[in-house]
Amino acid sequence: MKTKKQRIIETLLDRHGQTFAEELGANIPRNTPSPLFRVLCLALLTSAPVGAAQAMRACRALGEAGLTTPRKMADSSWQERVTILNEHGYARYDEKTASQLAVMTYHLQENYHGDLRYLREEADGNRDKARKRLKTFKGIGSVGADIFLREAQVCWPEFRPFADKMALKSAARLGLGDDVETLSQWVEPETFPRLVAALVRAQLNKDHQTIEKAAA
Repeated sequence: MKTKKQRIIETLLDRHGQTFAEELGANIPRNTPSPLFRVLCLALLTSAPVGAAQAMRACRALGEAGLTTPRKMADSSWQERVTILNEHGYARYDEKTASQLAVMTYHLQENYHGDLRYLREEADGNRDKARKRLKTFKGIGSVGADIFLREAQVCWPEFRPFADKMALKSAARLGLGDDVETLSQWVEPETFPRLVAALVRAQLNKDHQTIEKAAA
């Protein structure tokens, strides 16, 4: 017979087990420059004081407009980016974020040839080094760096298991442990990114009581 915690895990994955990269439409398992760049853009947009749904909507809109690579982002105009962001829920931060996207893209091209896999190589499996390098991008702070690593662990397994503060807070609320080592014991390594995303979604949706009732 399954324990209540095992049922909670299953319920979490059933209700919310989609990574944010998947929702964005970024094929992160490919570990190619474009999906990684799009996840970095999502990390930047999510770092602003806006709702997660607004950030996702705006980032999807950038992709639908074709701004899916550093070169295409660099070739876009500031006004084009402002318009896209403004029309998709980012009205208060559209101008600032449009500028940050340009600076971030320039930094990526100048320091990593437009390819975040070079950042991965420089980090050499060291999570702290990876976070430090991610935080050199304008607009990416601790939260943004953690968001990126949370998603990138799908294709960068040397950083797995990784869970950000929001995921661990959610896990503690559900009695699954408050540290990444404990949490990672509940699922296979390949499933862990989905579990972390599910915990973040549960926190964003204030869904814990519903999950606990469903798992009772």
